[in-house]
Amino acid sequence: MARQQGTPRDQRMRQRLALEAARIMVDEGVRDYYQAKRKAAERLGAPGTQNMPRNREIQDAVADYQRLFQGESQAAHLRELRQTARQAMQFFARFRPRLVGSVLDGTAGEWSDVNLHVFAATPEELDVFLMENGIPYEPSERRVRFKRDEWMTLPSYRFLAGSHTVDLTVFTEAGLRQPPLSQVDGQPMERAGVQAVDALLAEPDEEWDGAIPMPGQ
Repeated sequence: MARQQGTPRDQRMRQRLALEAARIMVDEGVRDYYQAKRKAAERLGAPGTQNMPRNREIQDAVADYQRLFQGESQAAHLRELRQTARQAMQFFARFRPRLVGSVLDGTAGEWSDVNLHVFAATPEELDVFLMENGIPYEPSERRVRFKRDEWMTLPSYRFLAGSHTVDLTVFTEAGLRQPPLSQVDGQPMERAGVQAVDALLAEPDEEWDGAIPMPGQ
């Protein structure tokens, strides 16, 4: 866990909040860090506390919670999600997809989607591609932050690949060079191309022999 400051009592409260927020995110599928913190504070009887943990502390606690209570099952599920991501990235290769989020950082659980950033001159290119390949999808929007006070709303598309949801956020082609900021630490979001995902899948793990077909194949 991240290094903490304050009195021992403050540190204990931060740790309790981080652990409870992590449990809420893993077991209840809450994806927003702020919401998880508020729910944790209410459940611990400290709704007005000023000792809120940082998002990075909660992410570390999520990883610890998964190792302790889910172990091999989480590792197997993570590998399945990464395999789905790899197949989706092949399918959308013309849009130079990049894997982001919990499937990349290793904290994905049963509530997690496969999140990909894709790049096109216009969002309509994705519309046409999805329709031409007969993929039912749900259009939406996503707010992303590029600077402290600079937000942008981007189009997104959700669809099922096997039993998993793939979520595409569409950036302009220039967006390939400027990733948005992570909600975990405020730094440029980590992105992984196909080769990096292949490297993750090549790491030792339980043997995977399942194949998740992409829609339209």
